[in-house]
This record gives sequence, C-alpha cells and structure tokens, in this order.
Amino acid sequence: MSEKDKPGKFDFAGAASVLTDAAAKAGAAIMAHYGKGMEVDFKADASPVTKADRDAEAIILAALKAFAPDIPVVSEETAGDRHAPLGPRFFLVDPLDGTKEFIKQRTDFTVNIALIEQGCPRFGLVYAPARALLAVTVADGEAVEVELPPNKVGAKLDDLAQTRLRVRAADPKGLTALVSLSHLDRETETFLSGLKIKDRSGAGSAVKFLEIARGHADVYPRFGPTMEWDTAAGQAVLEAAGGTVVESDGHPLRYGKTAHGLLNPSFIAWGSQILV
Repeated sequence: MSEKDKPGKFDFAGAASVLTDAAAKAGAAIMAHYGKGMEVDFKADASPVTKADRDAEAIILAALKAFAPDIPVVSEETAGDRHAPLGPRFFLVDPLDGTKEFIKQRTDFTVNIALIEQGCPRFGLVYAPARALLAVTVADGEAVEVELPPNKVGAKLDDLAQTRLRVRAADPKGLTALVSLSHLDRETETFLSGLKIKDRSGAGSAVKFLEIARGHADVYPRFGPTMEWDTAAGQAVLEAAGGTVVESDGHPLRYGKTAHGLLNPSFIAWGSQILV
C-alpha cells in the first residue's frame, strides 16, 4: 500500500462523542418497540428482523455519514454484496445484535458499531439499551463504560460518569465462562471441558464481550457461525480493556473477509492474555 492510500489518524474522541449520541437515540427507537408485539420478518438466511432493527440502523447510518462521509459502512440490514472488495478502512454496524433475545423480551441485545483498519477492529461501541449500559473506545487502547438510558434526544458522553474497562486476572480456582444462549454446541462443551471452569452462564449478543471487558468473566468460546458485524465492536472494546480474541488456531480474529462473505471462523474471546 502506498503512503497516499494509508488511512489518516482516526478521531477516537470525536467518534465516541457522536456515536454515543446516536446510540442513545437508536436505543430509544429500539425500546419503543420492546414488548409491543412487533411484526417479525425473516431474511434469506432465516434470521429474524424487526422494525426496531431498521429504525436503529437509519439513525446510526445518518450519524456515520455526517461524522465520516468518506469511510464506507457495512451494516447488517443493508449489506449488499458481501463478497465485494472493501478498502483498508470501513465501519461495521449491527443495529440490533441479538434480535432473538429482543423478541423474547430479554435484556441481552445490543447496538454494535466498529471501525476496521487493515483488518483489525480499532474503534468499538457496544450499547445494551435495556440495561442502560454503554461501552466505547475513547482512545487507542482505552475503553470506558457509562450508564446511558435510551433517550430520543441523544446524550453527551462528556456529561456522563466514565469508568475505565479492564479485564481481570484469572482466578487459579477456576474461570467463569460465557456461552451463547442460541448456539450452544458440542464443540463448545468439548472446549470448556479442557479448562478449569468454576462458573458458567449464557447470554446473547455482544454482551458476552462486555462481561469479559468489565472483569466479570474470563472466556467466551464460539464455534457456531457469526458475521463480522456481530463481533467487531465487542472485540475492539475487549482488546482496549486488555483482552484478546483469537481464532481456534490462535491467530487474531480479522475482518474484511469478503472471500468468505464476511463470515467469521470459530473464535475464543479471553480476558487475561496469559490464558491464551
């Protein structure tokens, strides 16, 4: 890549501010449909989609266009050709990750926004509106959490109390594992049987990445299928908090895999990197 093709320095603080505001608005749009007997459609891959997905996506895409009009955006509900080449820098958006949990009126669904540079997730925002919990990278290698109730008029990040996210050290007595509620499989059970597990719990969406980044859990293995927009924001937040996400062969989980239609391989998210 020539010097002129290299992306310029990314404005973490600006993105965190603008997208926190957009997340509060998107969260309000989502919660306006929560528990209201919404109409559910199904996409070609049989996954569900609701008006809440589409309303949140419209808000986020408008914010990204205003903030960074030159950076392409790949969003779940409007993604076209998933095999089309992508440049060195692009946004990945999942406006409602965990639609199944949303439909069931659980609280573990999220808004995910990530910036990818050279295949790596650098900026990430994960927002769980039903839990009023937002995590965002505010600088390179630094992520914070804030309490953020959904608000249709938005929110100012600088006005919110911020707590820096750090993963915890592994407990020698055993690890706390997180598993997918919707995609628990035999491979996951086999993997966990090889670890000293003290506790385990199930959760949907990118909430699992947040629980590790917040120091509440240690490992999240995923051997079922996921798309890049499901994981990029959570990975960015977790890695800024000191964790890591690797494929089952130990290599870092990368992005822009258009040859595979943006489908992820199996991966493991870890808190303490000593465990990897």
